[in-house]
Amino acid sequence: MSEKFLAAAAQVAPAFLDLDGSIDIACKWAEKAGKEGVKVLVFPETWLPGYPIWLDSSPGAALWDHPPAKEVYARLMENCPEIPSPPISRLCEAAAKAKLTLVMGLQERDGNTLYNTMLYISEEGEILGKHRKLIPTYTERLVWGRGDGSTLTVVDTPVGRLGGMVCWEHWMPLARQAFHDQRELLHAAVWPSVNEVHLLASRNYAFEGRCFVIAVGSILTREHLPTDLALLNDLPGDGPWMTGGSAIIGPNAKILAGPVMNEETLVIAEIDPELAAKESMTLDVSGHYSRPDVFKLVIDDGKK
Repeated sequence: MSEKFLAAAAQVAPAFLDLDGSIDIACKWAEKAGKEGVKVLVFPETWLPGYPIWLDSSPGAALWDHPPAKEVYARLMENCPEIPSPPISRLCEAAAKAKLTLVMGLQERDGNTLYNTMLYISEEGEILGKHRKLIPTYTERLVWGRGDGSTLTVVDTPVGRLGGMVCWEHWMPLARQAFHDQRELLHAAVWPSVNEVHLLASRNYAFEGRCFVIAVGSILTREHLPTDLALLNDLPGDGPWMTGGSAIIGPNAKILAGPVMNEETLVIAEIDPELAAKESMTLDVSGHYSRPDVFKLVIDDGKK
């Protein structure tokens, strides 16, 4: 078991649909986290370059051949990075400078398809791996492709094994088990915002997996949106569309820090790996509290 360390959720607003601006913000907050001694820093779902909030709030988002929807999608595509790429290299440099492991929620461009991706960067600034959301949820299927079993990724870090899932993946029982079987100490649960039911799912994951969970959500109001896109200008009201709610949860489901609402901040908690060992005495869903003679999980981990 490693010694105690600090982990943090970066509950901040991106420069919405502005890749370079968002990278600037991420580097600033990584530097701040590093100075505070944080060893693992997690950003929200598709924080780079911003969750496509118009899918939930614009009545024109799904109209066929709708010019405003095409316009905002083109802007989104233009500002989504490939992996690897120069913008991603900047994140790697920031992680190395801050001496922390960085988990970035981003929309990854691969050819002409976008994926909802979690990227893992080491404290040496190396790409450790990525996870693509298996099933975009509801209207998200208008903008993202589906992940596959090749990115059910858990990585080794100096403080322990780290994995993560995106949003409603936390209600996919077999996906949860696939990650539990990889023995996470720390789990990144990335959401647009962490509302009550999202926090419930995150606490359940921590209890079930006997691991620490960083549940992280973003901040987004009218002031964060560009003003030259008709579909965004037609969004009703001024928000907030994302309210944060980030929290850090222990392996007994108790909340260690947060939830914090409507504030740009680092939500920080001390992680004590010994607590995960203590809690595993009564529950290990991949070991003594499993029945492999009755149930078997088969995973196709090939790239599709």
